[in-house]
Amino acid sequence: MRFIKSDLLTLLISLFILASCKNPDSIGLGIDPSKSLEANLVDSTTINTTTATDDTVSTSSITNVPLAFFKDPTLGTTEANIATSLNLPGETSFTAIGDPLVIDSAVLVLNYVKGAYGDLTGNLNATVYQLNTPISTNKSYYSNSTFPHSSTVLGAKTFALRPNDSLYIRQIVVGGPDTLKKVPAHIRIPIDKTFLKNSFFGASASALATNQVFQNELKGLYITVNTTAVTLAHPGAVLFFNMSSSASVNIYYRVLHPTTTPDTLLAALPLGYPHAVEIKHDHSINADIVNQTNPLNPSTASFANVYLQGLAGLRGKLSFPYLSGKGARLLHDIRKKSFADNPAVDTNSIIDYSINQAELRITPVAGSGIPYAPLPRLTMYKYDIAHQRALIPDAYSSDPRFLGLGYFGGFFDKYHQSYSFIVTGYIDDLLRGKLKDYGTFIAAGDTTGVSTGGASISFASSPQIYGRSVIGGGKNTAGYKMKLNILYNKVTK
Repeated sequence: MRFIKSDLLTLLISLFILASCKNPDSIGLGIDPSKSLEANLVDSTTINTTTATDDTVSTSSITNVPLAFFKDPTLGTTEANIATSLNLPGETSFTAIGDPLVIDSAVLVLNYVKGAYGDLTGNLNATVYQLNTPISTNKSYYSNSTFPHSSTVLGAKTFALRPNDSLYIRQIVVGGPDTLKKVPAHIRIPIDKTFLKNSFFGASASALATNQVFQNELKGLYITVNTTAVTLAHPGAVLFFNMSSSASVNIYYRVLHPTTTPDTLLAALPLGYPHAVEIKHDHSINADIVNQTNPLNPSTASFANVYLQGLAGLRGKLSFPYLSGKGARLLHDIRKKSFADNPAVDTNSIIDYSINQAELRITPVAGSGIPYAPLPRLTMYKYDIAHQRALIPDAYSSDPRFLGLGYFGGFFDKYHQSYSFIVTGYIDDLLRGKLKDYGTFIAAGDTTGVSTGGASISFASSPQIYGRSVIGGGKNTAGYKMKLNILYNKVTK
């Protein structure tokens, strides 16, 4: 009973305190109470948009490597080739096996990972050569690196593009009958048996003594796509393979004995560390891209369409020419709009504004996603004063205005056929002069972890994702114009 009386006393005291507040409007901004919930919209902010080539990116020993030849009818040709070392079994010393030895077969195995893009109804031809010089662990390789190789073909295979279909292979069982085993989707490229017999089984003891020496002696492999299988009807594709999961050259061999039946054995030479990728983009078929990426264009140039492309291809550059000067332009526009709505209004009483939300809405150009789907996710970032990539405030987890990955946005909305970013903090900082726009960009976004809830916001260009989108820019007049929608409240005296 004593506690109940105490609770009632507390409630009465609270009511007296609240009733004594004579002027609740003295707290907070000076917004007219009759209009405190009235939000205003600015959707005509000028945005200058242009297409820019993306920065080169490191491809040294990335996990998922692209192998590609894709003739996009809109963006042009994309090519990706793999340069990789070849390692000893177990990446340790190996004892040479002399004659009598017979190699039954040898195949290069590459396991698919998600991300295939392009025409998956046709075929591709993968061709393998020997590198002229080994891949170095002490060197960084970028997407514009080149890898000289021999002209002698070590292996080739024309294969159907089935990145999601598992298959059965023969599993070697030592001392017993071999069995069939179901394995994830991969490609198998036959490799020249004579080359492997000479360079591996026939190698000197010193060459097989350490993995490093063996890599230097064999130099490595160069894997590319033969363009003869790419036609107008089947323009090719971009494929991705895991270099850390059973990527290897598998040699099936027998050691002949005069008195026993030889058993088939397996020697697996792992591909992988170190390795790198050579990426090439040719946009010459699209005069609009060629014009937009011309370095002689003025910084104020703006175009109707913007082209975005993964594999360090293309990105969009945005600028907001009137979001500067400590918000003077927006305050001027607010006063002008208020006068247009009501000529009798005293616009001098409008002293500031409070931004509730700023949304950048991006719409792909109609038909540009057929037959090749638009990018599932975009990212947005800015340049700092040193022209280095940095997160904008709304994407930076340590900024109090960061509200989470899902709120920030960038994902393709299939229902509305658009992308959107919530950039309230960034726009407010630009308006109030807290930040200077040294460059704002949108580009292909990483979808890693999206399905598991482990996605993050990254501004780095990636050689491990591909896709493309053609989006409306600031000058688009066909209904796909990029818009910055700003919801604000006027603050009056």
